[in-house]
Amino acid sequence: MNERWLSIIGIGEDGRDGLTAAALRLIDSAELVIGGRRHLELVGDIPGEKAEWQKPLEATATSIVARRGRPVAVLASGDPFWFGAGATLARTIPIEEMLVVPSPSSFSIAASRLAWPLQEITTLGLNMPGFTPLLRRYLHRGRRILALALNGGTAREISSLLTAAGFGESEMIVMEGLGGKRERIRCVTAANFDLQEINPLNIIGINVVAGPDARPIPFGSGLPDSYFENDGQLTKREIRAVTLSSLRPGAGELLWDVGAGSGSIGIEWMLVHPANRAIGIERDESRAARATRNAIALGVPHLDIRSGSAPDALTGLPTPDAVFIGCGTAGGNVIAACWQALKPGGRMVANAVTLESELALLAAFHGHGGTLTRFSVERAEPVGSRTAWRPAMPIMQWVVEKPRSIP
Repeated sequence: MNERWLSIIGIGEDGRDGLTAAALRLIDSAELVIGGRRHLELVGDIPGEKAEWQKPLEATATSIVARRGRPVAVLASGDPFWFGAGATLARTIPIEEMLVVPSPSSFSIAASRLAWPLQEITTLGLNMPGFTPLLRRYLHRGRRILALALNGGTAREISSLLTAAGFGESEMIVMEGLGGKRERIRCVTAANFDLQEINPLNIIGINVVAGPDARPIPFGSGLPDSYFENDGQLTKREIRAVTLSSLRPGAGELLWDVGAGSGSIGIEWMLVHPANRAIGIERDESRAARATRNAIALGVPHLDIRSGSAPDALTGLPTPDAVFIGCGTAGGNVIAACWQALKPGGRMVANAVTLESELALLAAFHGHGGTLTRFSVERAEPVGSRTAWRPAMPIMQWVVEKPRSIP
């Protein structure tokens, strides 16, 4: 069997003209060539069979594996491992069986057109439905962003997002058909977006300009309370910052936010790193819907909100790296279920404001160890014509790490 039977070849808008002789030999000697319709048109007539990608892409991967040992070529845009098909295929086919021939990615071509140093730019793949809100977290004064579009409507969606967030004066550079005969580059400000008939194959450059009302999302924990739509069921900023610190989020980890309320803890957990995931459990359906809206508005539309009551709603969820239990949910049975599900070495943080929930945390502390801390926050507020301290309800917080092994 030919060990490297699968060729993954990056192709640009210039088609065969932009491919090396070696890449052309791999395509012309393949028994089967798979790609998108545009890719197959760009490569022209070939001796072998042609087939388009199926949806989902994993379905095509299965049919490719069925031809293991026979020459197959897969066409992908630019660099197959930069928002491309390469990662999908690598989940089922060992790299030892692949020969990858990349071409310049659309990000590389776009950066060269704009003379932007690619290492200083934020690059985003917004080429999946519902991904445009992911842009929100990266909007900071003076930043440059390159975003791969889903279709010709993505640029208008971005312009609306920028304008609504106070970044309407940002420059948008819409680059279509880069590297091909239909290449076109147009510039416009987000607030005055008026471009029509945008080629579905486009990438958008953004020079971020912050207006006086802009609300960038800070990098530190503890966003202003005003950033969250809420009905009062919100972990306040100071306690939220301490809670995130106690949870110690790491890249790619999963959080259970039990009693999600407005979704603030799960949202800030996900803002720490793009690979972070969170599942929010909320029994009140109106609050669950509100948490979803907050997640979209703050750039983490993939926050997974489940309507239901703990502990029943926890059944069947993927194993968490960390668990947060909100003030109104910290009961003994919920704590026990979360502790049982928590990954060894995982962290659990629970907050309490009532005597009943404090008793539950005290029992958990005696049973599992950890630390107990009581926080009291006072804010200066007007009292008539003067100013005085107004205390918020004190919070008891239990923090514990689950042992990695039983002594």
